Amino acid sequence: MQIKRNPTRSVTIGKIQIGQDHAIAVQSMTATKTQDIDATVAQTHALEEAGADVVRIAVDNLNDAEALKEIRNQTSANLSVDLQENYRLAEVVAPFVDKIRYNPGHLYHHEREKPWQEKVSYIVGIAQDNDCAIRIGVNCGSVDPEKAAKFDAEDSIAPMIESAIEHCDQLESLDFQRFCVSLKDSDPQKVIEVNRRFAELRPQIPLHLGVTEAGMPPDGIIKTRIAFEQLISQGIGDTIRVSLTVPNPQKPEEIEAGRGILSDIAAGRVRSVVDYGLDTLNIISCPSCSRVENEAFVELAQQVKEMTRYAKDYHITIAVMGCRVNGPGETDDADLGLWCGPNYVNLKRSGEALGAFPYDEILGKLKFELDALIDTQNAAG
Repeated sequence: MQIKRNPTRSVTIGKIQIGQDHAIAVQSMTATKTQDIDATVAQTHALEEAGADVVRIAVDNLNDAEALKEIRNQTSANLSVDLQENYRLAEVVAPFVDKIRYNPGHLYHHEREKPWQEKVSYIVGIAQDNDCAIRIGVNCGSVDPEKAAKFDAEDSIAPMIESAIEHCDQLESLDFQRFCVSLKDSDPQKVIEVNRRFAELRPQIPLHLGVTEAGMPPDGIIKTRIAFEQLISQGIGDTIRVSLTVPNPQKPEEIEAGRGILSDIAAGRVRSVVDYGLDTLNIISCPSCSRVENEAFVELAQQVKEMTRYAKDYHITIAVMGCRVNGPGETDDADLGLWCGPNYVNLKRSGEALGAFPYDEILGKLKFELDALIDTQNAAG
């Protein structure tokens, strides 16, 4: 099937280019601890062998940055670095990567007395000096609070788009065009809508597509396929990631799933499930990455899926998040949310904190709350 791509400009990321004139790139992210150099290098090689065009690594502190130097020495992969709130790590890591990813919402939390424009100008300068591309990564659960406050609380899409647009404008005002944008949500339908609307406004800017916290296979692949089929078939999307909750040795499955979806779309084998706004149980869980503080998170996500099967016909969303970076914000919109710390799992109901419980107790607490929600829905008819 010949798909007419959006007229996005070319952006170089290491040895590859993305944009209208280039094949859609497939990415993944290491889930090993960045400071475990051997494990991270091994996983980077495994992802490359599976067909990854870009491999993203999380760097949260100076020790991670030091490890990244040696990781760079041991791999020729196109590397992207995932900056969190400490945006000043950019100058430490930029010499060793091909792309810097920053989150506009996270910029808000660090050095709050400084305008965000000043922080972005700093990142752009670092990228220019070190031959790096940039990704502006806007996530539904971590939008700049001041931006979110401008819109109705039920409208999660408008603040994402406005944030992305103003950051694009800022980069272009600095004569920097070597960037792409991602707008992610755990709901495939919102991913479709937010990317369609952005692409209409800024069709020349390459888009990185993904459904954040898609969950475990096969559900996570199905959710991602829904979004990708609807967007890529309309020419929207220049690089993708399938975010799956899987054990470390299985991370290459993200690449295999992404390549498979792209191949199916190109061959016309589009088999989107019906509108994902079904009145059924929805479990979302984040992809395992180096920020996970307890590897029991993956097993817990699997246990939640098994335990909740009896509720499959109820319109309830359960979110299982693996770390304190995305967990607190991205469980707020779920009916029941779990975000995992080193020793305890934090349980929330509709954004309200219910407490932190040991890993061996959390399933019982979750079931109690789930049964209460089911009783409420049954009583409502």
